[in-house]
Amino acid sequence: MIDLKFLRENPDIVKQNIRNKFQEHKLHLVDEVIELDARARRTQQEADELRAKRNKLSKEIGKLMGQGKKEEAAELKAQVAAGAERLAELAAAEKELQERVSEIMMTIPNIIDPDVPIGKDDSCNVEIEKFGEPHEPDFEIPYHTEIMDRFCGIDLDAAGRVAGNGFYYLMGDIARLHSAVISYARDFMIDRGFTYVIPPFMIRSNVVTGVMSFDEMDAMMYKIEGEDLYLIGTSEHSMIGKFIDTISDEEKLPYTLTSYSPCFRKEKGAHGIEERGVYRIHQFEKQEMIVVCRPEESKVYYDQLWQNTVDLFRSLDIPVRTLECCSGDLADLKVKSCDVEAWSPRQKKYFEVGSCSNLGDAQARRLKIRVKAADGSKYFAHTLNNTVVAPPRMLIAFLENNLQADGSVLIPEALRPYMGNKDRLVPEK
Repeated sequence: MIDLKFLRENPDIVKQNIRNKFQEHKLHLVDEVIELDARARRTQQEADELRAKRNKLSKEIGKLMGQGKKEEAAELKAQVAAGAERLAELAAAEKELQERVSEIMMTIPNIIDPDVPIGKDDSCNVEIEKFGEPHEPDFEIPYHTEIMDRFCGIDLDAAGRVAGNGFYYLMGDIARLHSAVISYARDFMIDRGFTYVIPPFMIRSNVVTGVMSFDEMDAMMYKIEGEDLYLIGTSEHSMIGKFIDTISDEEKLPYTLTSYSPCFRKEKGAHGIEERGVYRIHQFEKQEMIVVCRPEESKVYYDQLWQNTVDLFRSLDIPVRTLECCSGDLADLKVKSCDVEAWSPRQKKYFEVGSCSNLGDAQARRLKIRVKAADGSKYFAHTLNNTVVAPPRMLIAFLENNLQADGSVLIPEALRPYMGNKDRLVPEK
């Protein structure tokens, strides 16, 4: 959510930003919110003038009553009563106008960074850099569920009977590998100075609308029936929500946190054949990183965050690349975002395993996350988030890149302490 004052003073910039995001259907909202805001301010001004008049009349009534001039005091009391009726009307009108302004402002996209490439959808995303040499083995790599099945490590049929499509049972070495990756990612981030957190896995609706757009909310979130609670789609939601309605002293910033949680997502829409198995699912686990910092620091932390993910994947011998998200692929609250994609030797292409985002002060403005400067002034913090690792999707990249011709899977040295010091997994089938 952008600053209303900025929109009021820079409507053309806001409109061009909407065009850059290919959301022309929202252009009229800029003029609408300016008109509503002007009406709200006029209403507030009239109400302030009436209050000032009421206060003045009240003092005069007191004087008249003290002088025994009850009839004259009664006339002024009648004026005060009439003014009270008008004040009630104005208060109701002002509230209605402000609510409508807030509602519209929640749908106008954040101002994107000047460096963001302009494009309509993810086909216009731009490769930034590759890390590690992609390799294509001289043997056929099976689909990831076939690899897992060779280790008796997955049961989709049973999960389907229990919960339906989009769920899974992981077992044996594959389940252990899943947990090992999460534990390694946790320690990896702790070693980089991040504080480890396990957050609530459910959040209230005011936190949901504070951290994401309405479109994202509808497409992702599961609502708890009969309660004002939602299952989180990522721990970023509850981690940023941790700071709702807070004022932090500037010297305490930045907050650098890494969090573990299960994640729950509707995953609406049809998906291609490459997204079956455990690629796109309703339930998974993730290690996340978030930063709450001063505005001038957010660009620096943005680069640090995505680099952390790259370094983790490279420590597990998985080639990756970074991809700059274009304007049309950015969610409304984001200023800038990049995906980290892992190499798939089977598909001979990269696929997304993480996403890093700078949201500027959009989430902080919605959730009232403020910072108190040394001079006593207050301002909104900037918030950032990034995926450290999200198995089981990450397992796809891990298994494909470490699969050997004999069907075994090598365990990189960094992960061995979490796998009982095994250097490889041997298939049971």
